[in-house]
Amino acid sequence: MAKEITPRSEDYSQWYLDIVHKARMADNSPVRGCMVIKPHGFAIWEKMRDALDAMFKETGHVNAYFPLFIPKSFLSKEAAHIEGFAKECAVVTHYRLKNDPNGGGVIVDPEAKLEEELIVRPTSETIIWNTYRDWIQSYRDLPILINQWANVVRWEMRTRPFLRTTEFLWQEGHTAHASAEEAIVETRQMLDVYAQFAEEFMAMPVIKGVKTANERFAGAVDTYCIEALMQDGKALQAGTSHFLGQNFAKAFDVMFLNKENQQEHVWATSWGASTRLVGGLIMTHSDDDGLVLPPKLAPIQVVIVPIPKPAAELTEVATKIAAELRAKGISVKIDNDEQNRPGFKFAEYEMIGVPVRLGLGARDLANNQVEVARRDTKEKANVSLDGIAEHVANLLDDMQRNLFERAKAYRDSHITPVDTWEEFENVLETKGGFVSAHWDGTSETELAIKERSKATIRCIPIDNPLEDGACILTGNPSTQRVLFARAY
Repeated sequence: MAKEITPRSEDYSQWYLDIVHKARMADNSPVRGCMVIKPHGFAIWEKMRDALDAMFKETGHVNAYFPLFIPKSFLSKEAAHIEGFAKECAVVTHYRLKNDPNGGGVIVDPEAKLEEELIVRPTSETIIWNTYRDWIQSYRDLPILINQWANVVRWEMRTRPFLRTTEFLWQEGHTAHASAEEAIVETRQMLDVYAQFAEEFMAMPVIKGVKTANERFAGAVDTYCIEALMQDGKALQAGTSHFLGQNFAKAFDVMFLNKENQQEHVWATSWGASTRLVGGLIMTHSDDDGLVLPPKLAPIQVVIVPIPKPAAELTEVATKIAAELRAKGISVKIDNDEQNRPGFKFAEYEMIGVPVRLGLGARDLANNQVEVARRDTKEKANVSLDGIAEHVANLLDDMQRNLFERAKAYRDSHITPVDTWEEFENVLETKGGFVSAHWDGTSETELAIKERSKATIRCIPIDNPLEDGACILTGNPSTQRVLFARAY
């Protein structure tokens, strides 16, 4: 099975697609740019969703749901917002089909044209802030801390499963506050939640930062982000949190009576993370033998394979081990399928990224032991059946740490400071990763660098140290370095 995966060193893009398909993550769809998320891929997304949802609720947020369709006029109310999304919007113009009287199948009924076209949501700020106008009258109604789990549509020309699709799953938080200070605290708090999730659950190290004006969310005052580095040296934006100021409140006339008995526009935030995190998970940890999953996000953490056949005694011991593991909160599968040989099963579970495999044969039983194989390092060891549950629990913790430290070591070794344009180009072409360089702070220079190098400013790191220098392109003065990279 592993030979069906293109090696990363030969074609990284094809390697990624091979992993997605061979590890049973997703299939192509008959709708261009969309994907079918298969059960294994969706189970990983569910693990992500559940962990994030718990973190949101710990910070006081609640879930709600808003319509999929947005009146076109809503998007016209916030100029920067519509400018940012206009080219990606799917538009509903009619509400009925009919049989073609000429026998051509089903056609759009020309008499069923909508009075106002509807936009399939690319994001929900507009319809949510139109709703908040009815919910907010006084400072006593604030803050509103709402999150939505939903699907969105952004019409993409170049798509790749999970990383960039026309329709994708995500969560979007939308909060309303009585002051700018409170909204900024919320924005930073949710950025920290994303960073904690990425590092503690995904074992994916990230850099927290602020986007430049060119890269910030359409309609935001400031956009904060977490940036990760994939194994091919390209960056991945893994989550964003936006301080929206009063832009959407003004666009939708959302005002409240403050404590001084004065009318004031509400302050807003929004923040989101999507199924592109699944793509980031694949590219951060996987290898040429298939998917590698951090234990905290693995739908099956341990598989027990009786060898060569699931004889009654082997099955009895496997069931006992499974019960001990489940008592520790570990998800387990016993593979009693007699249709496939153990070697095929081992390759299959390696392909789909099950962190730990326990092989149990008659000889193991006679020696009161079980073979334990870990997916991250491929190491195998014979371990006594006495205390096996404790051993596996500790092993899973060690694997979670190891995957993070391995990814962090790669990321840290691929943050390269440069001082000249020649060094900048050389690092991008030969090494990749994040390039730490001076920039003169102008949008013109930022766009010129992007056009010449295909690299963008991924972020200005939070708590970035001041450092006098000269812009790598213009030579103009600069007071700090920023992180450039080519990105997904």
